[in-house]
Amino acid sequence: MHGEAGSTLRFAPDRLDDQTFLADADPGGMLLAVAASAAQVRTGYRAAVEAGLPGLRGRPRAIVVTGMGGSAIVGDILAAVVGNGAPLPILTVRSYQLPGWVGAADLVIAVSASGRTEETMSVATEAVRRGCSIVAVGSAGSPLESVARQGSGIFVPVPVTGQPRANVWLLAVPLLVAASALGLTSADEDLFEGVAKSLEDIAHRCRPSSESFINPGKQLALELAESIPMLWGASQVTSVAAYRLACQLNENAKYPAVSGELPEANHNQVVAFDGPLAERDVFADDGGRTLRLVMMRDADEHPQVTRRREASVRMAHDRNVRVTELSAEGTHPLERIASLIELGDFASVYLALGYGLDPTPVTAITELKARISP
Repeated sequence: MHGEAGSTLRFAPDRLDDQTFLADADPGGMLLAVAASAAQVRTGYRAAVEAGLPGLRGRPRAIVVTGMGGSAIVGDILAAVVGNGAPLPILTVRSYQLPGWVGAADLVIAVSASGRTEETMSVATEAVRRGCSIVAVGSAGSPLESVARQGSGIFVPVPVTGQPRANVWLLAVPLLVAASALGLTSADEDLFEGVAKSLEDIAHRCRPSSESFINPGKQLALELAESIPMLWGASQVTSVAAYRLACQLNENAKYPAVSGELPEANHNQVVAFDGPLAERDVFADDGGRTLRLVMMRDADEHPQVTRRREASVRMAHDRNVRVTELSAEGTHPLERIASLIELGDFASVYLALGYGLDPTPVTAITELKARISP
């Protein structure tokens, strides 16, 4: 479904309510994969329990999560759910090497959907060599499982299907079970079941047969279309959700986006409100692709950040920059982050389909891997 070289793909809103088109244009089943998030939460919890994660004891000096892409975001989710009250550092490494300070007093959690990601394998192998405690999450029978067993660690086999980015909850839940066992957060079976039910509710509201005017996933896609999205979070929870949405727009919709976190975004990105991409001619037939600020709100914001968020939205409106505001739903941080991620995942798929693009393939990633392989 790629356009000819030099051609311009156009967003067609009517595609989003054409059931036949949605089914035909999504042969990899990405919409179904997003809708399966609740089942992933339940499966991930069972896998974590069966692997013995609730029996983790002690308190590491630090937790280092290693992964790439859709497997790395689970480290960010862990840090956001545990929150600022964490009694230890939680760091996500997206590269080939552990920081020099990591050693035997630390817990390394390696996450790879395939169990073969080269960067993650490199870090996990180094962690075993340094004598770190290790937990790994990935496909059964993979090289990652072998490394974890070699390091006398816990391996959580999860039944990954499809693209790694479509398995985020399957990969994330075991980390939260581990954090609960270590006393870093409160996350029991009732919490995970509540999160699963809320994800089912969002999936029902965002289902393909629900028309655009009442479907929050399609609505968000319609607002993002033909814009340059700046996605801002106003808390740790919403900032991770903003970053996840940027990545999903990149991979599912093949679409550029920039994410930011308040207050930092007020020290750089906000100046784009005064730039060439902020201007739009409201009378033009084709206004061109201009900025859209997507602001994610949370119940747990620093009071000064709330003031910054409100002022940023007013400034955007004053300059005719279009604004979308999203609110996290739920009380527990896991519920809140899950609500925003699920909505954003649906929107990214609908945006791809609105442009006539298959959301599943990541051809450029595949090509890049081939170019660097020995």
